[in-house]
Amino acid sequence: MPDIILATNSPRRRELFKEICSSFLVEGEEIDESWAKSLLPLECVRELASEKASAAFTKHPANLIIACDTIVVLEGEIIGKPLDHDDAVRILKKESGKTHEVITAYCFQYEGKKFINECHSHVKFNKLSDELIENYLEKYAPYDKAGAYGIQDSTKEYPIIEEFSGSFTNIMGFPLAEIKKDLTEFCGELDINTDFLH
Repeated sequence: MPDIILATNSPRRRELFKEICSSFLVEGEEIDESWAKSLLPLECVRELASEKASAAFTKHPANLIIACDTIVVLEGEIIGKPLDHDDAVRILKKESGKTHEVITAYCFQYEGKKFINECHSHVKFNKLSDELIENYLEKYAPYDKAGAYGIQDSTKEYPIIEEFSGSFTNIMGFPLAEIKKDLTEFCGELDINTDFLH
């Protein structure tokens, strides 16, 4: 069985993947994402997941690569990670009281075969006061998250989310059920033993 490489720099994705995979290696790949921002949202997120997988594959051509990319889409605009505190404030004010879509694309690559799919969820924000935004940013510093928030951070004390639909783990950036299902099928087609899944 080939080693599993999770191509990510995200601690959340590493922790989530442990829930379905018993043994894997982590290889964070920094890629230039600026070129993809001109693409349509779905094309953008799928291309970035594919590029991350390809970048890891060049270093680990004998391994099974898993890579993801997550974007927030609000009123047709792709909302990425905030540049700094002021940008995070701007993003959260823009999301306040509105519903946006979260898309995570995931890519598997092994030898000559590549598989790409995506998962969609929707998140509705509460109306956010300036005080709540500042307190939330001070507490959680979500500067490494698309949309400047983490759904797991929405609590009674920091009620940023009113409701959501779809996969909760997709909104966190790693849709567990969907990835496990597709990974099982992908490995089956390539006759890869799936004992590493649980």
